[in-house]
Amino acid sequence: MSRIVDARGLNCPEPVIMTKRAMDEGQVDRLVTIVDQTAALENVTKLAKSQGFEVEVENKEGDYYITMIRSGQMTAEAADMQEDVAVLITSRYLGQGNEELGGILMRSFLYTLNELSGRVKNIIFMNSGVFLTTEGSEVLEILQGLSREGVKVLSCGTCLDFYGLKDKLAVGEITNMYTATEILSRASRSITL
Repeated sequence: MSRIVDARGLNCPEPVIMTKRAMDEGQVDRLVTIVDQTAALENVTKLAKSQGFEVEVENKEGDYYITMIRSGQMTAEAADMQEDVAVLITSRYLGQGNEELGGILMRSFLYTLNELSGRVKNIIFMNSGVFLTTEGSEVLEILQGLSREGVKVLSCGTCLDFYGLKDKLAVGEITNMYTATEILSRASRSITL
């Protein structure tokens, strides 16, 4: 089966997510994703190779046509991603530097987690990360979607108390350091931000 994904004008991670969805829909042997940014070209190409596709790229008037043909098995790295993943988020921003950019990156990261269907089992929020799970958070809708899909969203009770946010928790449950540490130590993989 052949499929075309037009991801022109979309920022990361959207072209990769759209391509992955197309790969996962039935028996796709040939897939063409069209992008207009070099970052999207690089990211979609990396995804395709990890999923066992051979890749050819053609530049047509500034648009990149990424033709992917299934050639074999996914890489060991992609197979490893099927494990139980726990995520620890310790800030409302991703990275250090500009807060506006950090907020954009955090939103993008959480949105991407939403697309990893079934891999992420727990997301633990500590320190200023608890602002993301409370009223007024710009990522509440994403976190609520993850919660509906069975991901446990856990916020540190001590942190919520410290920031005066305990009564404003809008998604998930309150947890403690012992439970958080136990979850992180038992997970087959963990990500800390």
